[in-house]
Amino acid sequence: MTINLIELKSKKDLRSFIYLPEKLHKNHENWVHPLYMDEWAYFNPKKNKAFSYSDTLMLLAERDNQPAGRVMGIINRRYNEVRSEATARFGYLETIEDQSVVHALLSRVEEWAREKGMTRVIGPYGFSDQDPEGFLIKGFEYRATIATYHNFPWLPAMVEKEGYTKDQDYYVYKIQVPKEIPELYRRISERIMKKGNFELLDFKNRRATKPWVRPILSLMNETYIESNIYGYAPLDENEMDALAKKYMPVLDPRLIKGVLKDGQVVAFIIGIPDMTAGIKKARGRLFPFGFIHILRAQKRAEQLDLLLGAIKKEYRGMGLDALMGMAMIASAQKAGFQIIDTHHEMEANVKVRAEMERIGGEVYKIFRVYQKSLI
Repeated sequence: MTINLIELKSKKDLRSFIYLPEKLHKNHENWVHPLYMDEWAYFNPKKNKAFSYSDTLMLLAERDNQPAGRVMGIINRRYNEVRSEATARFGYLETIEDQSVVHALLSRVEEWAREKGMTRVIGPYGFSDQDPEGFLIKGFEYRATIATYHNFPWLPAMVEKEGYTKDQDYYVYKIQVPKEIPELYRRISERIMKKGNFELLDFKNRRATKPWVRPILSLMNETYIESNIYGYAPLDENEMDALAKKYMPVLDPRLIKGVLKDGQVVAFIIGIPDMTAGIKKARGRLFPFGFIHILRAQKRAEQLDLLLGAIKKEYRGMGLDALMGMAMIASAQKAGFQIIDTHHEMEANVKVRAEMERIGGEVYKIFRVYQKSLI
């Protein structure tokens, strides 16, 4: 069997790259289509500024002249400069169940990375940790969320056969929405509010959120850089605007919570209703009628998916997480959610993981990022 690699050169090649996963996962029950409007923007250097400070390699694989796989190689120069690293990334790896295809794709990315002077490859990873990261290694029986991979169970083992080893595990917790606000959260929140130093930022409609988008994302940028969040690459103002534009249409203002001090955002948490049932029914297409399926799924959702959160360094350990948690639980109760998906928590973040377990959270998904030395 002959494996032929094609480096993307045309719009036709890009189309094949974008829609290949849909063909491979045709009968995969818990895989969810991406929103294709976002995919076309993400993989377009004219619309995604990350291309301007990254080197990229996009490949398609054919086996016996039939589509068989794809991969993207990324060298985020901004990330490497900030952390004094020489790290490349592989992402968006999708293949048929064939070790030779996986080998051909990853070997070419490694060769390309060496040519660029890189000493290590990690993946799966996109330009930043705002993109899907890590292969699912536990929780295949659950449907994907909008921000995560849902690979075939055999793919991580094939990557390991290519010499890749664990670099980082992410834990995802499932939390039952309590019928009553936890007493500890209530006491901490009351104490914070009595001091009068902080103000809870709550929203009733999407219009009210717009003035706060840039301050919230600026805080994310500041705290993620300062905390050296794994895989995070700094965003400029244009990229923050692009991130906001991407998620604004699906954000529910009731599920955005913030804390102000002296009129400045010092903490926030953002969640969205799980709309994957609608995306799956729409097959990732918003038009002509896909958006209707997605809107219906949002309204009927029983799961709340957390996306982002941060607390300014000097205000950590003061209970702001409990204050926002109480507000989020109250909104979840009112909206009729039954489950909260916490999104990724790093394995090494034992403090946050202990808090998740203390309030009854159960690890139900684990994602793994792999690494391989090129030296």
